[in-house]
Amino acid sequence: MNRLIECVPNFSEGRDLTKVDALVEAMSAVPGACVIDRMSDADHNRSVITLVGAPEAVAEAAIRAAGKAAELIDLRQHGGVHPRIGATDVIPFIPLEGISMDECVALARQVGQELWKRYRIPVYFYEAAATRPERVNLENIRKGQFEGLREAALRDPERAPDVGEPRLHPTSGATAVGARKLLIAYNIYLDTSDVSIAKEIARAIRFSSGGLRHVKAIGLEIQSRGLAQVSINLTDFEQTPLYRVFDMVKREAQHRGCAVVGSEIIGLIPRKAIELWGEYDLQLENFSPATILENRMAAVAGILPPADALPPDAAVVLQPLVDTLREAVQGFAERAMDASQEALPDSRASSDHGPEDAAESHLAAAFAAGEIYERLVQLEATAAPSMLLDWRALKQAAVSTARAALESTDAILPSLRDASTVARIKTGRAEIEARLTGSTGTREK
Repeated sequence: MNRLIECVPNFSEGRDLTKVDALVEAMSAVPGACVIDRMSDADHNRSVITLVGAPEAVAEAAIRAAGKAAELIDLRQHGGVHPRIGATDVIPFIPLEGISMDECVALARQVGQELWKRYRIPVYFYEAAATRPERVNLENIRKGQFEGLREAALRDPERAPDVGEPRLHPTSGATAVGARKLLIAYNIYLDTSDVSIAKEIARAIRFSSGGLRHVKAIGLEIQSRGLAQVSINLTDFEQTPLYRVFDMVKREAQHRGCAVVGSEIIGLIPRKAIELWGEYDLQLENFSPATILENRMAAVAGILPPADALPPDAAVVLQPLVDTLREAVQGFAERAMDASQEALPDSRASSDHGPEDAAESHLAAAFAAGEIYERLVQLEATAAPSMLLDWRALKQAAVSTARAALESTDAILPSLRDASTVARIKTGRAEIEARLTGSTGTREK
């Protein structure tokens, strides 16, 4: 069985993207570790990067990135609305497949030792990797942030790091390294700039103040948007679904005379979390199939299990393919529309690029849509009943895209002068038609 983990290091840099690029480059250089997502926020002055891969490779990538962050980020010059204690603020390890939480705890402990050994960065262990109960919650470690912890760690043994000297790194501070379940980082925006309202709502919804279980929240001011934000970590989305958090924030906002104007996912979200919120409108601003963890993983070579390891219900594995194909079909449909404009007799594009280029463009779109259709037909037998509606809609979209492109190609053919080009296009057109009709005949039986 494959051994697969996720790691989501958070870095205290969200404004200088060249520095973030350097962090990603350091991680990507480790074979077996794949960067599948990155997100930077200037107001938070923070970047969240998602890695997946083999445990040892992902651990090494996180360590190297922390070293690079120590070179590039000076916390003495850092400002942002998000709490932090380090240039590399947190490094959590999350078990995905073939590895236990206990093994992730052991990995976190090893990484902590390496950070001190290589870069003299002190380390605090949190969540499942915590060495004492009061350090399970990250907010307890972060109390006072870098500036406060720098002083507290020297004078109070209870605030000293788990690894390294009490004295924090002068520019990189300390790093919290942990092991945990999948977490959803989620922000909700209010139609007010009054941060005190966001803080009141955060206090009302977070579990530590008597609110929803598995919810951590703080109120922040987002100056770039002129809005207050409730910034949330949902540590168990199965026990407390995302829609319940959104609904409570919405109600608390209404009680205070304001409203929710939007929300956003930070990083990636597990597919199951989406299934749990169903048709509920979370007013998400940045959601797309690319936001789903399983979709990103499916796009990374070598991450998916071999065919003989697929579960009996293939929906778990194939659903990301449906979303990926939906995006592809839509993209080719748009391409076909653009190409059809080029084909019009009075189109400027037609005269700029020539009818041959336009015909080739239509044909390429038709070929791509036809290939997608073939793949859908081949995989249809493995689709779960709950996926069949999506499957049929995708197949129809693929056929429509292919036929629209072929019709545009036919419209251009009479204007082509080169006999060899005409012959090549006709041959390609016939091949696409054979794919579509051949697959259709099989499907109808």
